[in-house]
Amino acid sequence: MKILIFGALLAVFAVNGAGAQTTYEYMQISAVESVVPMGLGRSRLITTDKDGQTIEKELQNFFSAVGINFGNIRNNDRVIADRLNEYTKDGWELYSVNSGVYGVEKSTGIFITRYILRRPAK
Repeated sequence: MKILIFGALLAVFAVNGAGAQTTYEYMQISAVESVVPMGLGRSRLITTDKDGQTIEKELQNFFSAVGINFGNIRNNDRVIADRLNEYTKDGWELYSVNSGVYGVEKSTGIFITRYILRRPAK
């Protein structure tokens, strides 16, 4: 019985190519969102492909003349989700997300989120 189970497991691993290394290609999308009062900052969604080429799309600033603008945040969320969905349809998977804030102590600055995508290399 043990030999039969061992043989079945060996066959499964042989068919699945166990031990084969998958090579990936990576792409980065950076959302740089301005945290500057009065809407004076600049916000962008920057996509950098494996060849170093970039695509920029304008995002809205977090603040407008009257304070935080939730409509702008909703717009940015939609733009980012649309971009991620576009690449997911092309076989990319969201691999890692990192975020940070610069300038918190001054009440101005940027909020940056980096999305790392990957897919098996062709």
